[in-house]
Order: sequence, then C-alpha cells, then structure tokens
Amino acid sequence: MKQVHAEFFTGASAPIHFPKTEWPEIAFVGRSNVGKSSLINSIVRRKQLALTSSTPGKTQQINFFLVEKSWILVDLPGFGYASVGKVKRLEFSKLNYSYLESREQLRMVCMLIDSRHDPSQTDIGLIEWLENHHIKYTILLTKCDKLKAGAEEERKAQIKGLVQYCNYCVDILTYSAETGLGREQLWGIIKRESKEHDIIGMNVQNAGITVHTSIEEDIN
Repeated sequence: MKQVHAEFFTGASAPIHFPKTEWPEIAFVGRSNVGKSSLINSIVRRKQLALTSSTPGKTQQINFFLVEKSWILVDLPGFGYASVGKVKRLEFSKLNYSYLESREQLRMVCMLIDSRHDPSQTDIGLIEWLENHHIKYTILLTKCDKLKAGAEEERKAQIKGLVQYCNYCVDILTYSAETGLGREQLWGIIKRESKEHDIIGMNVQNAGITVHTSIEEDIN
C-alpha cells in the first residue's frame, strides 16, 4: 500500500501556540484509551507518526501533522481516563475545548468511541457539545476487529439511534486499525470535507510557510 506523505508540523500546549495557517484541519478526539494513535497511523499508513503506548494518556499537547501538503491532522489529548492526575486532565480538557471552540480552520472532528463498550457519559457529552457549537463530526467505532461477528453492526445501529436527531453528524464508521476496515471511507470523507480548501492550502505552501518543530514533540 502506498504510504501517505505526512509530517509533524508543530505542537501546542496552550492556545497561543496554535499555528497560523490556512490549511483545513481535521481533528481527532476521544477517550485516552480508545486507540487514537493506532487509528491515526493507519490513516496515513505509517507505523509511528503518532507514537502508540501501552499507557493511555501520554499525549500531553495538541499535535498538528501536515498531510499530503493539503490538510492538517490534529491529534488532541484524550478526554477522561488517563495516567495523569485530575489537575492535568482538566488542563487537557480545557485545551481541547479551547481549540474546538475557537479554531476557524477546523472543518470536521473525528470522534472515536471504543466499539466494545457502550458510549460513555463523556462520549455523549462531547456529542452534545459539538451539536450545540454547530461543529461537523464523524463517529469512528474503533477496535472492531475485536468484536464477534455481527456485533459491529449492532453497535453501529445503537450509535445511529443515539444521533438520529442530530444535525451535525456526518457519518458513523466501523473502524479497525489492524485490518484497515473503514479507512477508505474515512479518507473519502476527509477529502470531501477539506476539498474546497485545497487551493488555499497550496497557496499558503507557495507563500513560504515551512514545517517546524520548535515545540517539544510529545506525539504519543
């Protein structure tokens, strides 16, 4: 399979560090043990663009990755459970919401939910928040390769019922970073949501914006 060109752009531990670009951004968010890093790596067909770990919660800043020199993949710290104290978790949550609420470049949020479990109150609360702030989102049901036959469709039907009256849910996809299930569908959605901004992105690139790593690359 052809590898997708993707590179670390910058990291931000505070809103003041958010990069000033015109590229469209697709943000990835979920609970810290939902398999976000593995999913991100599967999208770009790279093993360690986002470093995976057996210890959830190691992403402690917002990481921006430039993909195909046309859009930016944004990896947000995990919500909820993480191997850090309560104060740190609140700091991560505040940083995440600051990005989601204020970022003009944001085109869509990819919200990850572990397909093996019912959606948590944190998951439901985030869906409500995105709806209230009129932000498009696609729900990705992760780790579907670990389910018994037929269980993934049951979970998808459950989530469809949950969002049946929502206005900003773009799609619900079953996904497996191990098998590649759902990758092509997600790639198509991302390209569609950012397509109208491709020309802007190329113009910014030609204007001389360069990739940099001036902030510590903590990219779990």
